[in-house]
Amino acid sequence: MDLQRASHHFRLLADPTRLRLLLLLDQEELSVAELAAITQLAQPRVSTHLAKLKEAGLVTDRRDGVFVYYRISSTTSDPSLEGVWQFLRRNTEDPLIRQDIGRIGQVLRKRAGEETWADSVAGDMERHYSPGRTWEATARGLVHLLEPGDVLDIASGDGVLAELLAPLPRSIVGLDITRRVAEAGRRRLERFPNARFEVGDMHDLPVADAAFDTVLLMHALTYTREPGAVFREAARALRPGG
Repeated sequence: MDLQRASHHFRLLADPTRLRLLLLLDQEELSVAELAAITQLAQPRVSTHLAKLKEAGLVTDRRDGVFVYYRISSTTSDPSLEGVWQFLRRNTEDPLIRQDIGRIGQVLRKRAGEETWADSVAGDMERHYSPGRTWEATARGLVHLLEPGDVLDIASGDGVLAELLAPLPRSIVGLDITRRVAEAGRRRLERFPNARFEVGDMHDLPVADAAFDTVLLMHALTYTREPGAVFREAARALRPGG
């Protein structure tokens, strides 16, 4: 490890807040809000430190519905940085660290008791859409003006729209990021041999390029801060002329 690299590694891990976050994530996968609650720090400050740790390859993140959870990376691209972190992991003892770790159980119990809106209405979403079901009338009208072919319904929820359209296309795939909601979608669509339901992120679709003739985004953009990324993925999934 040369002098410049050593200086970088020690500057990165000399910050006590970053070390606190790493030691917490070594215990449990946690969100920014949960880390902020445990450390009693502002969420923007936590996010800033996590960004630096992620850039260094020490932590990674995972999206689950509208939530993002951080965890320690299983491997890093820099063995010398990994060595410094492992030394600190084994040798750091402090009352504040013990206090932080002692609070993990509290935030996990809180997480277990919470339910997202999508989870709470999974399997019954049609009762919670816009009054008058104008979306249904619009969908029925539009689909008869098109030859839908192979359809991808992004952020499908529990498959209300996919169920409505399923008799018409050659195939239809419903996709939602929330596992519980996706399971409800599979149950809803199981009677249609041309339909299936998958778990996936609309920002990184688990589909091949140019695989669909029609891509649907009903209510999907409500749940993203990166609409451009969603549109790029939708365009990637569409066949020419779709």
